[in-house]
Amino acid sequence: MWSTSCDALTIVFAKAPRAGEVKTRLIPLLGAEGAAALHGQLLHRTLVTATNAGLGPVELHCAPDDNHPFFFDCGRRYGVALVPQQGSDLGTRLCHAFDEALTRHSKVIIIGTDCPVLTTQHLRNTQTVLAEGNDAVLIPAEDGGYVLIGLARCDARLFDGIAWGSDAVLAATRERLKALGWRWRELDTLWDIDRPEDYRRWSELVIESESSPLA
Repeated sequence: MWSTSCDALTIVFAKAPRAGEVKTRLIPLLGAEGAAALHGQLLHRTLVTATNAGLGPVELHCAPDDNHPFFFDCGRRYGVALVPQQGSDLGTRLCHAFDEALTRHSKVIIIGTDCPVLTTQHLRNTQTVLAEGNDAVLIPAEDGGYVLIGLARCDARLFDGIAWGSDAVLAATRERLKALGWRWRELDTLWDIDRPEDYRRWSELVIESESSPLA
């Protein structure tokens, strides 16, 4: 099994798969129920990736709380702890999660569920970079955000006043890291499934994978 001396916790941030409340930009293409089903599929995929990476414990941080039956099933199936997210916006929720987790672990990695091309190797590379003494690691997203953030320390200034959901998230985060004087690295840029074109891109990759001959 892959291992490292870095003490890391992986946290998956997720919303409950309620129709009409998740993947809303995909509702015109998939319908409310279809978009919610896709959200659930992506969450399962992310938990498989996180647990298979073998980095240590994995937690599922749930919104709006951890009482949804879908979350109970995930906790049982993957052996992950369920934790309710706390905070009025994404920035305060991320900051709270990092603050609390860094009292228990020397390194913490937080990922969302929108990036189906995130692999176990991306997580392992993140942990390696943190173990090398960096304060932060980012995996940029093509839409101007990021799909992963790993920290060895936390400061609320990294998250305050960010226009979450915009194409300015990554640039603003870089500026905060520079202002804090932290040492950080960025890994290869990935992409999320947020829009119909993203869904079609992913569908084409799945079809291509299924049609490829076995080695």
